[in-house]
Amino acid sequence: MSKPHWTPPKPKSTRCWQNIAKLSVTCPAFPKHQEGRGFHIGATRVQTATSAHRKPLLTRLLPYLLVAPTLLLILTFTLLPAVQSIIDSLYRPAREVNVAPSFVGLQNYLDLFDPVHYIGSRFVTVLGNTVIFAVATTVFTVPLALLFAMLLNRRVRWLGLWRFSLFYPALLPLIGAASIWAFLLADPLGIINTVLRSLGATPVGWLNNPGWVLIAVIAVNIWKQAGYYMIFYLAGLQGIPQDIYEAADLDGTDGWQRLIYITLPLLRRTTLFVLIVTFTFSFQTVEQLQALSEGGPGDSSNLLLYFVFQNISARRNWGYINAMTVILVGLIMAFTLVNFRYFEGRRADEN
Repeated sequence: MSKPHWTPPKPKSTRCWQNIAKLSVTCPAFPKHQEGRGFHIGATRVQTATSAHRKPLLTRLLPYLLVAPTLLLILTFTLLPAVQSIIDSLYRPAREVNVAPSFVGLQNYLDLFDPVHYIGSRFVTVLGNTVIFAVATTVFTVPLALLFAMLLNRRVRWLGLWRFSLFYPALLPLIGAASIWAFLLADPLGIINTVLRSLGATPVGWLNNPGWVLIAVIAVNIWKQAGYYMIFYLAGLQGIPQDIYEAADLDGTDGWQRLIYITLPLLRRTTLFVLIVTFTFSFQTVEQLQALSEGGPGDSSNLLLYFVFQNISARRNWGYINAMTVILVGLIMAFTLVNFRYFEGRRADEN
């Protein structure tokens, strides 16, 4: 009498059965006469681990070799100069070239905020101008860029012309754009003052009056950057599904409610990016300031990075320049960190 043929029980899931059939170690629980019939368990992981160890060394190192040049560039041109700048800010160079600099600790930082010091008396004013310039540029540029993007996201006539007109200032070179505005704001023969005079108004010394020059520089910077950041907001708006707005219309929401509760929350990432980049670039303003006012009159429109360039030629100022650079980077990092914490906190609260 022949032995009954044993067949393994069929799993409930066909996919499970197919996965079991792909395994390659014979299950010891099965009868001996069933071994070798294709029912195998558990060797796939062992084979995968073994094959990973058998990969050529170059294949395993290839990802690290591809990333290494970028990491080397970051280390060479970013991290090492930053560390060296922090170290140099604690030293004061000697007047003689062959004499080693002396360690002064935090004295360079204290001198920068000393109103009676020859460089500290100017630094406080320049730092205040820089903070006002960066905050004002960010506060006005970001909403204006969003407004432009919302207008261009609609179906309007001559859409291409409007897009080009709003984005065109971002295409101009910095020096070229600043030179155009220097001609428009010139006193007394500038076009703007000529128009004011023809209307019976008193001409304004836009670039010569300490009370107006910083405002003029801020306005030029906003005009230059708003169209650039408009592109990011326009891409973000076009990425929002229209089904959301259609559902909101069915609920009877108005335009203001759609903006507050739909558009702005969905543009949170874009807004975070635009805020950080706008604020960071505001601290790097040099070219247009040089073309418009050269930081004058006095230091009424001078900014921190341009102030560094003005004093870099004097050897005795090198310690102060490094200290100013550290303060500048610290302000940018603090602003970036605050924005990240704020937006991530809002996101966590909503979730």
